[in-house]
Amino acid sequence: MRLFGLIGYPLSHSFSAGYFASKFENEGIKNCRYDNYPIASITELPALFESRPALEGINITIPYKEQVLAFLDEKNEIVASIGACNCIRRENGKLKGYNTDVLGFEESLKEKLAPQHRQALVLGTGGAAKAVEYVLQKRNIAYKLVSRTKRAGIISYADVTPAMLGSHTLVINTTPLGMYPNVDDIPPMPYESLTAQHYLYDLVYNPAQTRFLAIGAQHGAVTKNGHDMLLIQAEESWKIWNRPIH
Repeated sequence: MRLFGLIGYPLSHSFSAGYFASKFENEGIKNCRYDNYPIASITELPALFESRPALEGINITIPYKEQVLAFLDEKNEIVASIGACNCIRRENGKLKGYNTDVLGFEESLKEKLAPQHRQALVLGTGGAAKAVEYVLQKRNIAYKLVSRTKRAGIISYADVTPAMLGSHTLVINTTPLGMYPNVDDIPPMPYESLTAQHYLYDLVYNPAQTRFLAIGAQHGAVTKNGHDMLLIQAEESWKIWNRPIH
């Protein structure tokens, strides 16, 4: 039995296990299983692999996309560049890190991206935000990072004025705010300044329409959640796990 899985904490919101179970059944993929591995500390990762010799690959979610780097034997170019990893393949006992969030986000974002979306606000500064930054830089979209605490190179939510929101027409939520079961949570912004020129993208996918997206839609903004991003990154992870070992 080939084993795959997801690490993070907690994993009650996980999409991946159900997705891969359906994929294996629908595509007739035999002798494969994908499990959730909720670990309370990233230091439990070596023991997880040691106790499961058949575990070939894992995905990584909140809060370990950055912490996991210390446990990798190799990093691909994107992981080395951005400092975040959400996919590991075990090859000959070595752990090699990849980032499939980058591809997933870029392919998902571009569907509704328009010429006026040349300046962005990225809400949050965790591992997912690093993949978003990489894509924005690649596409030459200027951006500001927004966090609860103002520090070098990062503004606070209090700094997001109506004028700033007016000029930054792409707003990307990389935080878990609004994720089930905390569906009433919302990043603090002057939402009254949103217009039909805006594009609100939320990496949260459960619920399908967060309050963040719902308020954007009420103001005529284009909105999109992170569901497509998840599908794309999951398929990319599967490709990585099934490449010939060199």
